[in-house]
Order: sequence, then C-alpha cells, then structure tokens
Amino acid sequence: MSILIKPIITEKATDLSELRNCYSFVVNKQANKIEIKNAVESAYGVSVNSVRTVNYPVKRNTKYTKQGLVTGMKGAYKKAMVQLAEGENIDFYSNI
Repeated sequence: MSILIKPIITEKATDLSELRNCYSFVVNKQANKIEIKNAVESAYGVSVNSVRTVNYPVKRNTKYTKQGLVTGMKGAYKKAMVQLAEGENIDFYSNI
C-alpha cells in the first residue's frame, strides 16, 4: 500500500508552502496521520511537525446538453497538509 499518491501543486498550496512551510499531498484513504508522517519523512528526508487530514466526498454533477442529460462524478480522496520543521523544505521541481 503506497501512502503518498501525489503532491498537490496549486496556487493555494504553493502559498502555504512559502508562508507557513506546509505542503499538501493526496494520500491513501486508509492511511492515518502517523503513517503519513513516516512516509513523508522517509520519502523526502525531512522532519514533520504536524499532519492535518481532510476527507473529500464524491461530487456528482448533471449537465443539460443538446444530446440530453449528461451525468458526471468526481471521486472521493483524502488530502493531508504536512507542516515541516523550521528551516526545512521540499523541492518538487528538482527532478524536472
């Protein structure tokens, strides 16, 4: 079971990383805070102060088009905000 699925790189997440040293990841739904902390520390070689998690539910939408009724769905996921120790950072763009 891989715990870290992908990092979240948006404007809001980038601002949090610059101002508060807090990085966001999409994680496995069954992972708890201790497992997330250990996964980030082993993957990036940093020390983690705190972990906050948010569970996002499934979002369903309906569109009325010329072809008729079109339904869509955005899957559920779990997001983790990880705050690192002072003076440490993660560089997501180092291997590009």
